[in-house]
Amino acid sequence: MLRIAICDDQPRELEIINEYITEYLDTNTLEAEMKEFSHPDKLLTAIDAKSFHIYILDIVMPMVSGLELGKEIRRLDREAQIIYATTEPQFALQAYAASPINYLIKPIEKQQLFDTLTLAISKADLAEEQTFAVKTADSLRIIKLSDIVCCEYRSHAVIFSLTNGEEVLSRTIRENFSEYSSPILKDRHFLQCHTSFVVNLRRVERFAKDSFTLCGGKIVPIAAKQYPAVRDTYMDYLMAKGVQK
Repeated sequence: MLRIAICDDQPRELEIINEYITEYLDTNTLEAEMKEFSHPDKLLTAIDAKSFHIYILDIVMPMVSGLELGKEIRRLDREAQIIYATTEPQFALQAYAASPINYLIKPIEKQQLFDTLTLAISKADLAEEQTFAVKTADSLRIIKLSDIVCCEYRSHAVIFSLTNGEEVLSRTIRENFSEYSSPILKDRHFLQCHTSFVVNLRRVERFAKDSFTLCGGKIVPIAAKQYPAVRDTYMDYLMAKGVQK
Protein backbone atom coordinates (compact mmCIF):
# COMPACT_ATOMS: atom_id res chain seq x y z
CA MET A 1 0.00 0.00 0.00
CA LEU A 2 1.14 3.53 -0.77
CA ARG A 3 2.50 5.33 2.31
CA ILE A 4 2.62 9.13 2.51
CA ALA A 5 4.21 11.28 5.25
CA ILE A 6 3.47 14.98 5.73
CA CYS A 7 5.75 17.04 7.98
CA ASP A 8 4.82 20.64 8.83
CA ASP A 9 4.92 22.49 12.13
CA GLN A 10 1.80 24.52 11.27
CA PRO A 11 -1.43 22.60 12.13
CA ARG A 12 -3.49 24.44 9.51
CA GLU A 13 -1.00 23.62 6.76
CA LEU A 14 -1.08 19.94 7.76
CA GLU A 15 -4.85 20.04 7.59
CA ILE A 16 -4.94 21.63 4.12
CA ILE A 17 -2.42 19.20 2.61
CA ASN A 18 -4.23 16.27 4.21
CA GLU A 19 -7.55 17.45 2.69
CA TYR A 20 -6.00 17.83 -0.77
CA ILE A 21 -4.35 14.40 -0.68
CA THR A 22 -7.54 12.76 0.59
CA GLU A 23 -9.45 14.31 -2.31
CA TYR A 24 -6.77 13.13 -4.76
CA LEU A 25 -6.88 9.57 -3.42
CA ASP A 26 -10.68 9.47 -3.53
CA THR A 27 -10.79 10.87 -7.08
CA ASN A 28 -8.26 8.33 -8.31
CA THR A 29 -9.64 5.42 -6.25
CA LEU A 30 -6.33 4.87 -4.50
CA GLU A 31 -5.66 3.43 -1.06
CA ALA A 32 -2.90 4.93 1.04
CA GLU A 33 -1.65 5.16 4.58
CA MET A 34 -1.15 8.84 5.39
CA LYS A 35 0.58 10.14 8.53
CA GLU A 36 1.09 13.68 9.76
CA PHE A 37 4.12 14.88 11.72
CA SER A 38 4.38 18.26 13.43
CA HIS A 39 8.12 17.98 14.09
CA PRO A 40 11.01 16.58 12.01
CA ASP A 41 12.27 14.47 14.92
CA LYS A 42 8.96 12.61 15.09
CA LEU A 43 9.19 11.76 11.40
CA LEU A 44 12.80 10.58 11.71
CA THR A 45 11.81 8.35 14.64
CA ALA A 46 8.95 6.89 12.61
CA ILE A 47 11.25 6.13 9.68
CA ASP A 48 13.32 3.86 11.93
CA ALA A 49 10.35 1.52 12.05
CA LYS A 50 8.84 2.01 8.58
CA SER A 51 9.71 4.15 5.60
CA PHE A 52 7.27 5.99 3.35
CA HIS A 53 6.98 6.16 -0.42
CA ILE A 54 6.24 9.91 -0.55
CA TYR A 55 7.34 12.68 1.82
CA ILE A 56 5.80 16.17 1.75
CA LEU A 57 8.03 18.49 3.77
CA ASP A 58 7.90 22.06 4.96
CA ILE A 59 11.30 23.79 5.05
CA VAL A 60 11.17 26.31 7.91
CA MET A 61 10.67 24.16 11.00
CA PRO A 62 12.12 24.16 14.55
CA MET A 63 15.40 22.43 15.38
CA VAL A 64 15.76 20.50 12.09
CA SER A 65 15.02 22.31 8.83
CA GLY A 66 13.20 20.63 5.99
CA LEU A 67 16.44 20.85 4.02
CA GLU A 68 18.32 18.75 6.57
CA LEU A 69 15.34 16.44 6.97
CA GLY A 70 15.20 15.85 3.22
CA LYS A 71 18.91 15.04 3.03
CA GLU A 72 18.59 12.57 5.91
CA ILE A 73 15.61 10.87 4.25
CA ARG A 74 17.56 10.65 1.00
CA ARG A 75 20.54 9.16 2.87
CA LEU A 76 18.32 6.46 4.34
CA ASP A 77 16.27 5.77 1.22
CA ARG A 78 17.42 6.44 -2.36
CA GLU A 79 13.91 5.52 -3.58
CA ALA A 80 11.96 8.10 -1.59
CA GLN A 81 9.86 10.65 -3.48
CA ILE A 82 10.34 14.01 -1.74
CA ILE A 83 8.08 17.02 -2.30
CA TYR A 84 8.84 20.35 -0.64
CA ALA A 85 5.93 22.66 0.25
CA THR A 86 7.00 25.99 1.70
CA THR A 87 6.39 29.72 1.82
CA GLU A 88 10.08 30.37 1.16
CA PRO A 89 11.11 30.30 -2.55
CA GLN A 90 14.73 31.25 -1.79
CA PHE A 91 15.65 27.74 -0.62
CA ALA A 92 14.80 26.04 -3.91
CA LEU A 93 18.41 25.62 -5.06
CA GLN A 94 19.56 24.22 -1.70
CA ALA A 95 16.60 21.86 -1.61
CA TYR A 96 17.84 19.98 -4.64
CA ALA A 97 20.56 18.36 -2.54
CA ALA A 98 17.80 15.93 -1.54
CA SER A 99 16.72 15.37 -5.19
CA PRO A 100 13.08 16.37 -4.60
CA ILE A 101 10.49 15.67 -7.26
CA ASN A 102 9.05 19.19 -6.92
CA TYR A 103 9.25 22.41 -4.91
CA LEU A 104 5.81 23.88 -4.25
CA ILE A 105 5.20 27.39 -2.95
CA LYS A 106 2.43 27.97 -0.42
CA PRO A 107 -0.42 28.59 -0.63
CA ILE A 108 -0.32 25.35 -2.60
CA GLU A 109 -2.35 25.16 -5.78
CA LYS A 110 -4.41 22.00 -5.56
CA GLN A 111 -3.96 20.95 -9.19
CA GLN A 112 -0.20 21.49 -8.96
CA LEU A 113 -0.09 19.17 -5.95
CA PHE A 114 -2.27 16.63 -7.77
CA ASP A 115 0.04 16.64 -10.79
CA THR A 116 3.06 16.23 -8.52
CA LEU A 117 1.45 13.33 -6.66
CA THR A 118 0.69 11.61 -9.97
CA LEU A 119 4.35 11.89 -10.97
CA ALA A 120 5.58 10.77 -7.53
CA ILE A 121 3.31 7.72 -7.48
CA SER A 122 4.47 6.74 -10.97
CA LYS A 123 8.05 6.72 -9.69
CA ALA A 124 7.37 5.17 -6.28
CA ASP A 125 8.47 1.60 -5.71
CA LEU A 126 5.26 -0.05 -4.55
CA ALA A 127 6.63 -3.56 -4.96
CA GLU A 128 8.82 -3.33 -1.90
CA GLU A 129 6.55 -5.53 0.21
CA GLN A 130 8.13 -8.66 -1.27
CA THR A 131 9.51 -10.99 1.39
CA PHE A 132 12.08 -13.73 1.85
CA ALA A 133 11.73 -16.66 4.25
CA VAL A 134 14.81 -17.34 6.39
CA LYS A 135 15.13 -20.57 8.32
CA THR A 136 17.00 -19.82 11.53
CA ALA A 137 18.13 -22.20 14.26
CA ASP A 138 14.85 -21.91 16.14
CA SER A 139 12.24 -20.39 13.82
CA LEU A 140 11.19 -19.24 10.36
CA ARG A 141 11.65 -15.50 9.82
CA ILE A 142 9.78 -13.65 7.07
CA ILE A 143 11.86 -10.62 6.13
CA LYS A 144 10.75 -7.79 3.85
CA LEU A 145 13.26 -7.29 1.05
CA SER A 146 13.15 -3.53 1.62
CA ASP A 147 14.42 -4.12 5.19
CA ILE A 148 17.55 -5.96 4.04
CA VAL A 149 20.74 -3.88 3.87
CA CYS A 150 22.95 -6.76 2.74
CA CYS A 151 23.41 -10.53 2.92
CA GLU A 152 26.74 -12.09 3.85
CA TYR A 153 27.74 -15.73 3.37
CA ARG A 154 29.91 -16.95 6.23
CA SER A 155 30.69 -20.46 7.54
CA HIS A 156 27.99 -22.12 5.41
CA ALA A 157 25.27 -19.77 6.69
CA VAL A 158 23.90 -16.38 5.65
CA ILE A 159 23.80 -13.26 7.81
CA PHE A 160 21.04 -10.78 6.93
CA SER A 161 21.83 -7.22 8.08
CA LEU A 162 18.59 -5.25 8.47
CA THR A 163 17.82 -1.54 8.40
CA ASN A 164 16.94 -1.55 12.13
CA GLY A 165 20.45 -2.78 13.00
CA GLU A 166 19.38 -6.38 13.65
CA GLU A 167 21.28 -9.32 12.19
CA VAL A 168 19.45 -12.55 11.34
CA LEU A 169 21.51 -15.73 10.98
CA SER A 170 20.20 -18.51 8.78
CA ARG A 171 20.65 -22.20 9.45
CA THR A 172 23.46 -23.97 7.60
CA ILE A 173 22.62 -23.96 3.90
CA ARG A 174 23.37 -26.85 1.53
CA GLU A 175 23.34 -24.96 -1.77
CA ASN A 176 25.89 -22.34 -2.74
CA PHE A 177 25.31 -18.71 -1.81
CA SER A 178 24.28 -17.60 -5.32
CA GLU A 179 21.63 -20.31 -5.52
CA TYR A 180 20.34 -19.51 -2.04
CA SER A 181 20.16 -15.80 -2.89
CA SER A 182 18.59 -16.24 -6.33
CA PRO A 183 15.02 -15.29 -5.22
CA ILE A 184 16.39 -12.06 -3.76
CA LEU A 185 18.54 -11.32 -6.80
CA LYS A 186 15.46 -11.42 -9.02
CA ASP A 187 14.58 -8.07 -7.45
CA ARG A 188 16.35 -5.32 -9.42
CA HIS A 189 17.39 -3.56 -6.21
CA PHE A 190 19.79 -6.35 -5.25
CA LEU A 191 23.23 -7.05 -6.64
CA GLN A 192 25.81 -9.72 -5.86
CA CYS A 193 29.06 -7.77 -5.80
CA HIS A 194 31.26 -10.48 -4.28
CA THR A 195 31.23 -14.26 -3.83
CA SER A 196 30.06 -13.74 -0.26
CA PHE A 197 27.94 -10.57 -0.47
CA VAL A 198 24.63 -9.35 -1.88
CA VAL A 199 23.77 -5.67 -1.37
CA ASN A 200 20.52 -3.73 -1.48
CA LEU A 201 21.23 -0.82 -3.84
CA ARG A 202 18.58 1.24 -2.05
CA ARG A 203 20.84 1.26 1.02
CA VAL A 204 24.08 2.34 -0.70
CA GLU A 205 25.60 5.57 0.60
CA ARG A 206 28.94 5.49 -1.21
CA PHE A 207 30.35 3.59 -4.17
CA ALA A 208 34.10 3.06 -4.60
CA LYS A 209 36.19 0.85 -6.86
CA ASP A 210 36.69 -1.77 -4.16
CA SER A 211 33.60 -1.42 -1.95
CA PHE A 212 30.10 -0.19 -1.20
CA THR A 213 29.42 1.78 1.97
CA LEU A 214 25.89 1.05 3.13
CA CYS A 215 23.57 2.86 5.52
CA GLY A 216 24.79 2.41 9.07
CA GLY A 217 28.40 2.56 7.86
CA LYS A 218 28.78 -1.10 6.89
CA ILE A 219 31.43 -1.60 4.17
CA VAL A 220 30.95 -4.43 1.67
CA PRO A 221 33.80 -5.46 -0.67
CA ILE A 222 33.49 -5.58 -4.45
CA ALA A 223 35.36 -8.42 -6.13
CA ALA A 224 38.02 -6.98 -8.43
CA LYS A 225 37.00 -9.17 -11.38
CA GLN A 226 33.38 -8.16 -10.95
CA TYR A 227 33.99 -4.42 -10.70
CA PRO A 228 33.16 -3.47 -14.34
CA ALA A 229 29.86 -5.39 -14.23
CA VAL A 230 29.02 -4.08 -10.74
CA ARG A 231 29.80 -0.50 -11.80
CA ASP A 232 27.64 -0.72 -14.92
CA THR A 233 24.73 -2.31 -13.05
CA TYR A 234 24.86 0.31 -10.29
CA MET A 235 25.09 3.22 -12.73
CA ASP A 236 22.17 1.83 -14.74
CA TYR A 237 20.21 1.58 -11.50
CA LEU A 238 20.93 5.22 -10.60
CA MET A 239 20.03 6.44 -14.07
CA ALA A 240 16.76 4.51 -14.01
CA LYS A 241 15.88 6.20 -10.72
CA GLY A 242 16.96 9.63 -11.93
CA VAL A 243 19.40 9.98 -9.03
CA GLN A 244 22.70 11.78 -9.31
CA LYS A 245 25.44 10.11 -7.31
